[in-house]
Amino acid sequence: METAFPLIFALVMGFSHAFEADHLVAVSTIVTRRTSFFAAAKDGLFWGLGHTSTIFIIGAIMIVGKVVISEQTFHYLEACVGGMLVVLGGVRLWKLYPRRSNTTAVTTHLQAQEDSHEHSYQHSQAHSHEHSHSLAYGVGAVHGLAGSGALVLLVMTNIAGAAASMLYLLNFGMGSMGGMLVAAGVFSLPFSKKFSMKLHTTALLPKALTLVSAMACVGYGVWIIIENLIQ
Repeated sequence: METAFPLIFALVMGFSHAFEADHLVAVSTIVTRRTSFFAAAKDGLFWGLGHTSTIFIIGAIMIVGKVVISEQTFHYLEACVGGMLVVLGGVRLWKLYPRRSNTTAVTTHLQAQEDSHEHSYQHSQAHSHEHSHSLAYGVGAVHGLAGSGALVLLVMTNIAGAAASMLYLLNFGMGSMGGMLVAAGVFSLPFSKKFSMKLHTTALLPKALTLVSAMACVGYGVWIIIENLIQ
C-alpha cells in the first residue's frame, strides 16, 4: 500500500498537470485544425506521449546518470516554450484566412480540370492532415523539456531509489496523457462537424474561437519569454 500510494498520486498529479495554462493554450490552438472529436483527442494523447518522452529522458539523465542540470538551463527551455507558443499561434493566425489567387482561368475547360485536381489534392491533404499527430507530439515534447527540471528534483528529494523514481515519472506521464486527451477532446467540440450540426452553429463560431485561441497562444508565449529571460 505504501508503494501504491505514490504511484496513484503521480497519476493524479500528471492528470492535473495537463491543465496548466501554457499546455491548454497550445492544445486549444492545435485542435482548431480538427473537425473530428476523435482526431483531436488523439492529438491530446500524442501531446502527452511527447511530454512523457522528454520528462522520462531528462529524468534518466538526472536520476540514473546523476547529471546536474542548472536551473538557468531550464529557464532557457521555458523561454523556448514561449517562443514555440508564439510561432504556433502566429502560424494559426496566418492560416485562419485562406489566400486566394487573382489569376483567371483561360478557359472553362481548363478551370474545371484545375478545380477537379485541386479538389482531389485537398481531399488527399485533408485525409493526411487528419491522421497526422506529429505536431501535437512535438509540442508536447518541448513542454516536457521545459517542465521536467522541477519535477525531477521533487522526485529525487522525496522518493528513494532510481527505479521507484523512474516509475513515478512514468506514471506522472501517463496521467498527463489522460488529462490532455480529455482537454483536447473538450476543446475540439465546437470544431466537430457532428457537434456543430446538432447545435446548428454557424461557421463564424469556429473561426472566432480559432482567433481567440491563437491570440491567447501568442500572448501567453510572449509573457513566458519575458518571465524567463528578463529577470
